[in-house]
Amino acid sequence: MADSVFPGEQPDRLEEECGVFGVYALGEDVARLTCYGLQALQHRGQESAGIAVGDGSTVIEAKDLGLVTQVFDEATLAGLGEGVVAIGHVRYSTSGGKASWEAAQPHISAIDDTLIALAHNGTLVNTNHLRAQLIDEGEHLRAGTDSEVAAKAIGHLTRQTHHLREGIRYAMENLEGAYAMVLASPEALYAFRDPHGIRPLCIGQLPEGRGWVVSSETCGLDIVGAEYVRDVEPGEMVRFTAEGMVSEQAVPPRPRAACIFEYVYFARPDSVLDGQSVYQARRAMGRILADEAPVEADLVLGVPDSGVPAALGYSEASGIPFTDGIVKNRYVGRTFIQPTQAMRQLGIRLKLNPLPSVISGKRLVVIDDSIVRGNTSKKLVQMLRDAGAAEVHLRIVSPEVLWPCFYGIDTDTREQLIAANMTLEEMNDWIGSDSLAFITLDGLRASPMRATTASARPASPVTTRCPFPTMWQKRAFLPARTSRRCTPARFRRH
Repeated sequence: MADSVFPGEQPDRLEEECGVFGVYALGEDVARLTCYGLQALQHRGQESAGIAVGDGSTVIEAKDLGLVTQVFDEATLAGLGEGVVAIGHVRYSTSGGKASWEAAQPHISAIDDTLIALAHNGTLVNTNHLRAQLIDEGEHLRAGTDSEVAAKAIGHLTRQTHHLREGIRYAMENLEGAYAMVLASPEALYAFRDPHGIRPLCIGQLPEGRGWVVSSETCGLDIVGAEYVRDVEPGEMVRFTAEGMVSEQAVPPRPRAACIFEYVYFARPDSVLDGQSVYQARRAMGRILADEAPVEADLVLGVPDSGVPAALGYSEASGIPFTDGIVKNRYVGRTFIQPTQAMRQLGIRLKLNPLPSVISGKRLVVIDDSIVRGNTSKKLVQMLRDAGAAEVHLRIVSPEVLWPCFYGIDTDTREQLIAANMTLEEMNDWIGSDSLAFITLDGLRASPMRATTASARPASPVTTRCPFPTMWQKRAFLPARTSRRCTPARFRRH
């Protein structure tokens, strides 16, 4: 579903938090490689971008609000100098606060006279406790984000242990929530992931063994010509230096709980997660949805871009022809222009526009990835009717969003989630569609395993079992599970 282009309007879809990228390579332009990788991950965050480079003696950083191409020009990249290691970040703010320069990543932390930089994708849920401890210990925090707390905690613990690897491990033992992180010291790259593996993180190698790459998605590896090696495992810490790649199980793994919404919407369709093609998983969702919610119609449309593969799958399973009936304007991004009320009503047309010559007089099946607040779905249905559609049947390839998620997805309070406050029939009436159906949770769970992947990459088991209440469960949301507590005003020591 299209996001809002106006300030003060929340997007009518689920939003992810961030994308991370890292490179360790001797003799390579690591800043430029990281810039390319961030452009491949731009879909994961459009509010800010940043790169930090380690040159063997220190870490230099550049970051700002805006898209990667707006933040990094030739002069900015040159100012980062020559290095052996670099990390980068693209951000979408969720629980970490508003878009600001201070909140942009990477975050810098000091270990005596040595600087480190951290980039984080996900959401931590116990940072109030950790932030209070850090402040009591004399640390200064400015950004107000969970990622800054993680960076400062690693620096603080490393100063106590005198070993960065131990500082990371101790921090991982105290962090609770979803995290896929990359960290740059002056001479090494680190990558680590929460013990449930909620957010994706993969490892690649540059041709001829020239270096190593870490990325939120495999599309980041592809753009720099790196070959996929494997995923970072839950609870694993991987270090890249001149000696190569070294791995250790920093914290014990817990039951696997990869976020299924990476397949539904977050990830690029050309990425591979846990050995499964995202594109093929989305086509499988469409095929499953056609079996679960059939309807008589003339055409199948997908809401660009994430709804298109699922629409192709729905068409394949149902026998109803697929068509490109909605055109997306790919050059409209977020704007700070204050709109008039009249412009606000036309906001969806800035991104999406129907083709009357294709859909006029036709019964349409319209496939989309999710319905969160319902406003954009309502506008879309009306827009299709204005273009001459005889019927509009909405089919959604995620279950009803009933509860907020606090592990890296930007959902609001339950009062603002349409499915939490209306029955299916009420939602259908309010949106104005002729029928409305969502994929079942069992169907969504089955979709990655039913995908036909052409990738030669080894597949890992895919599960959506989550130790936390999910946005689709029909039960009260429980408080976030707390970590093992530290002693008062002091981090736990071994």
